[in-house]
Amino acid sequence: MKKLISIFVFLLTLSSINAQENFEVSTLRIGPYKVFMPKAEAEKISGTQLKTSDGDKKNIVKYSGESIQIDIFDNYINEANPSVPSISYMTTSSKKFKTKSGIGVGSTRDDLINAYRNYPNFCVHPDWDQNGKPIKDTGYFTLEDSDAGTQLSFKFINNIVTEISVYLNEGC
Repeated sequence: MKKLISIFVFLLTLSSINAQENFEVSTLRIGPYKVFMPKAEAEKISGTQLKTSDGDKKNIVKYSGESIQIDIFDNYINEANPSVPSISYMTTSSKKFKTKSGIGVGSTRDDLINAYRNYPNFCVHPDWDQNGKPIKDTGYFTLEDSDAGTQLSFKFINNIVTEISVYLNEGC
């Protein structure tokens, strides 16, 4: 009887671990969504039909009650798949999503610098208004993943992170 109870408790624990939500952010992902993820796979996760972006169309999906904007464009994957609709850009303002270093919406600019000061390729720059002038107290802290060809960007206002974005690095 004790053995049966032990097995039941083990299976219950295992099933709760599998049911845990994924709120991880990296240079490739926000939660379960990844840059380069095919549109069909993203639609399975979201449970909704997603539109291919044209610059104006935005897909807002809910993941465990939290909003993520997902933009889908036709991306080159390889010669066999020269044009595949897949995720190119994601952003969220949810406080639940965090990096492995614990950085997310609500973190400070100093938290970012302390966490990523040894990251091989990052930059900090101001935001700009439509007239090309820097916006006071608003900027971006961006990590570049050269291997993946992606960037993870933290928007901050008054030195507090307000938004996290992950996207393809189109280059200059």
